[in-house]
Amino acid sequence: MFKTGLKILEAKVGIESNRRSLLPQFPLKIEVKSLLTDFERVEEIPYSAKLDGHISIEDEARPESYYDFSAEKAIFKGPILKLAKEASDLRFSLWGNQGFLYRYILFLLEKNHRIYNLHACGLFNQKKNILYIIAGGAGSGKTVYLLSGLAKGLKLFSTETVHFRMEKCKISWFMGSLIDNVRLGTLIHDFPQYLPPQNIPQDFDEWQKKIALDLSSHKNDSETITDPEVIMLFPRIEEGRKGFLLSSFKDKKIAAKAIFDNISQKLSETVILYDKIPILGLDKRELASRRLKSVTELAHHQSIIKIASVLTNPGQCWGDLLN
Repeated sequence: MFKTGLKILEAKVGIESNRRSLLPQFPLKIEVKSLLTDFERVEEIPYSAKLDGHISIEDEARPESYYDFSAEKAIFKGPILKLAKEASDLRFSLWGNQGFLYRYILFLLEKNHRIYNLHACGLFNQKKNILYIIAGGAGSGKTVYLLSGLAKGLKLFSTETVHFRMEKCKISWFMGSLIDNVRLGTLIHDFPQYLPPQNIPQDFDEWQKKIALDLSSHKNDSETITDPEVIMLFPRIEEGRKGFLLSSFKDKKIAAKAIFDNISQKLSETVILYDKIPILGLDKRELASRRLKSVTELAHHQSIIKIASVLTNPGQCWGDLLN
């Protein structure tokens, strides 16, 4: 068996396979399917039996692929190389940015290190010590906030995943991904200043094609921020809508539920790898109970100065929040 290991933030995973080509290839490329669009860095480390978790992959001819999971180990058996060649979307693969390892890392960070992972972008105002967290799924408006916030002078803290850990009365926030998958049309029509100098084939559909945009030159000076003031937004951006409507969550239970739902989504949803292998959600009851307690404490923490929903258009997305 060929073996390697990797580290993402504080989670460490050992990987073994009977095919070297099925192991992650380091350094990772900057591309749409890359884990670098989820996390700041993915480090190669030596394989060890004492890591947080393990993944075993056996490429073999069999009519049905086999998958088994416990908290400590995931096992895949089947024609994995063939499935990878025929897959419609390699984001949903073992090492893709929407695939198994991505979700396993979220699980291990929370289970073993009590690091919670918001599906959100993060921007930091260094002068005012304010961290803006824009939380939501695909199409919610995170990219609009991200690129317009950078244009207004904010520093990048994460494009896709914002990590935090609560220790007694302190909250530590950890830098996330610095690469963002952005629709080409968004860059061409709304943010041409971020369009990379590369040749774009004429036959690309600019609203279907995404590119992996490296924004690391805009990153915040510090990779860890302790107890900044935090404004957390749950946006809905609509083209053509007039005005800026901000509705604060005055009920802390409603705020905690919104945060809980955001963190839980990627852990609990079922996905299909390589169009063939259904992977049930990795969430556990004891984790969910601990998560709810933690996000309730977060919602009440003195550093959280605003949690709100926003309904607006791309041009007015910040309203007067930066004043």
